[in-house]
Amino acid sequence: MMESVFITAVETACGLGVKIADCVAALRERRGVLQPQTCLAEFATLPVGMLPARELLKGRRYGAASNAAISVAREAVRRAGWSPLALRESWLFAASSRGNVGEIMGSNAWRRPVRKFSASNTMHCEIAAAVSIDLGIRGPWQMCSNGCSSGLDALGMAWLAVASGLAPRALVVAVDLPLLPELLRDFRDTGLLSTNGINDTFATTGISATSGFLPGEAAVALTLERDADGKAKLCRIEHYTANSDAYDALMIPDDGGGIEDCVRGAINAGDRGKIVALCPHATGTLNHARVEPPALKRALEGKNVPLLPLKPQTGHTLGASGLLDVALLVACMAEGWLPAVLPGLTPPECGLRLNESPMKVASGDRVIKLASGMGGHNAAVSLAVV
Repeated sequence: MMESVFITAVETACGLGVKIADCVAALRERRGVLQPQTCLAEFATLPVGMLPARELLKGRRYGAASNAAISVAREAVRRAGWSPLALRESWLFAASSRGNVGEIMGSNAWRRPVRKFSASNTMHCEIAAAVSIDLGIRGPWQMCSNGCSSGLDALGMAWLAVASGLAPRALVVAVDLPLLPELLRDFRDTGLLSTNGINDTFATTGISATSGFLPGEAAVALTLERDADGKAKLCRIEHYTANSDAYDALMIPDDGGGIEDCVRGAINAGDRGKIVALCPHATGTLNHARVEPPALKRALEGKNVPLLPLKPQTGHTLGASGLLDVALLVACMAEGWLPAVLPGLTPPECGLRLNESPMKVASGDRVIKLASGMGGHNAAVSLAVV
């Protein structure tokens, strides 16, 4: 029998701020933070979500992504109040789409001045290893790299381990730092990167039509525990579902592929009448803008639930995006509200509406979060207010 699992602490660093409180304040103010950065060479006019403090990335031993992951992980477990013994026994699930991409491409060669650390800085799994070493975690760690669904899949796998009783508790960490010209060129060449800088996720026609995603940096950590008496519970994780399109290495099929079934599985895990919002993947690519909303509408089966896309505010943080959205939503849900989307965004053509104003939530209210990875892997979780 699966036991109840709660998120008991979160910490984030993204374009909205370097602490979860900063990020929540930006959401409350409906503040757009994506700005051009002159350091990005030929992409200097592209609006992006850059971390406002570069100190999070610095350290002699590890790559930049590993250092950012350590920073948010330390703060999350501090907030959770885990003792050294609790940390020692915990399980760790880490996620990233591009890992220490700066070190892999040589852009951050200055980050590893000690030769014996050169090889480890070229590996995705260094992120999980670095967090386990720094925090003293002796339970098993796993590294998930499922493209843009990586963070949400890591959360789902952590939920399965804790709910089944295999893990006493779990730390989930996700990080991606895609703001490198070499990587942005690849996204541009595949037609995924925005060519006009417009930040309107579901607009498919006219001068405001979206032409691709706007990238962002993020590091996220959260803690999962079973019914933790005497501890703050930010929200309850009800369910995790995942599937694949088995269609194309880049595109989603016109019928939405596995999105509908994946979201429906999360919806049916609890009381449908309690669903108050759905946070879509909503990258800003035309493919997503056209096929994702109709699939979500079919999964909702006539229920009038608003969509709450957050990437227009954070940028698309690749493998960290799913966990980042969860952390932002959970922090707001714990305060009894959900944020509104940025002003002026276009609703999808299928008739689903956007959450245009802050929403009050109460115990038992549910939020569904979807993520989709390149290659057609889909993941969804159901979150409930406690």
